[in-house]
Amino acid sequence: MHIHIGASQTGKAIKITGSRSLTLRNILRVAKHVKGMDVIGIIDCHSPEVLQELKELEQNGYSQELEEGGLLIDGLTLIPGAEIEINDEHCKGPIHVLVYMPSLATMESLSAWLTPRMKNIHLSSQRMYGSALELQEFVKNAGGLFIPAHIFTPFKSLYGKGVDSSLTEVLDPALIDGVELGLSSNTEMASRLEELSPFTFLTNSDAHSLEKIAREYQMLSLKKPSFKEFKMALQGKNGREIIANYGLNPYLGKYYNSVCETCFEVYPPNSVNCVKCGSKKFIKGVNDRINELQGTRTSKVNRPPYIHQIPLEFIPGLGPKSLVKLREAIGTDMDIIHSSTQSQLEEIVKPAIAEQILSARNGELSVQIGGGGTYGKVILNHPSKSKK
Repeated sequence: MHIHIGASQTGKAIKITGSRSLTLRNILRVAKHVKGMDVIGIIDCHSPEVLQELKELEQNGYSQELEEGGLLIDGLTLIPGAEIEINDEHCKGPIHVLVYMPSLATMESLSAWLTPRMKNIHLSSQRMYGSALELQEFVKNAGGLFIPAHIFTPFKSLYGKGVDSSLTEVLDPALIDGVELGLSSNTEMASRLEELSPFTFLTNSDAHSLEKIAREYQMLSLKKPSFKEFKMALQGKNGREIIANYGLNPYLGKYYNSVCETCFEVYPPNSVNCVKCGSKKFIKGVNDRINELQGTRTSKVNRPPYIHQIPLEFIPGLGPKSLVKLREAIGTDMDIIHSSTQSQLEEIVKPAIAEQILSARNGELSVQIGGGGTYGKVILNHPSKSKK
């Protein structure tokens, strides 16, 4: 539910740091046929060029707006969204939030409302000059959903800065539909904060390239794939719910550990300076930030299971050509990661790589912890003696 558009159909940049191959049509194809998704959220749909392309797809008969919200395109439901930066007098630094709208018309109304409040409505994740509450109220009055994004990352997130940060300082809790955890945290970590007890947890990829789509996602129980059903799942109403959150082992995230800002050496809690270079500046990791915030009480809410998933691009020795062959022979990435058999895998790749994929599924791979903007790494397991 957090996929960026790198470039419009005319080649204009939308997400500056996104891959130019992240076009609308490429995203739709990869999300459905390569990754195995049923519902996705593209969060740059407020951009006029993206809106225009979506309208053209509808006019040409490639998509249709669903009565209960969302767009049906080639068997995939797209929920139009926007990522917006807020930084009013209550924030301790820029904060990113996600907004989802039920239709193109309501997304157009959001785009029009944002245009005089942004310097460049065409680009992704731009700062809105106004209050967070003002944005929340507009979104809710338009029938949309409001979700703080990657809430623990050191930069541009709700809890990223400020020792005493609290959700209620910045936002109206009654107008929040869920919170997005980010790649360096999971349910257990986020549950240490009691003030998050009322909110549904979402796990999303924040994809800046096609390969990053679906590295994190949620499995939902819905009657049909639509905006209305997604909203009910967030609220846990009428049997709709999040069945499970799938995501990276937080160790693989870019910001789990605190590291020195100069040399990226791990920076232990309560350190005065870096043990390697002496610098006093550091990038605080998500784990340390949560420990700093949690206080003495933790959330006791029953939550769906959080299933650690290692994307195929993290598997040591699995190159792009072999990955293509696996997809052609077995199916989507979800098929390969979660249900392929050893014999199926070994027909395509070396036994050692097949064993890595199965070990990843079983949570048996060792991980080098990430931090300071660098992803963690999977450490190569030696093949078992029976496979030598």
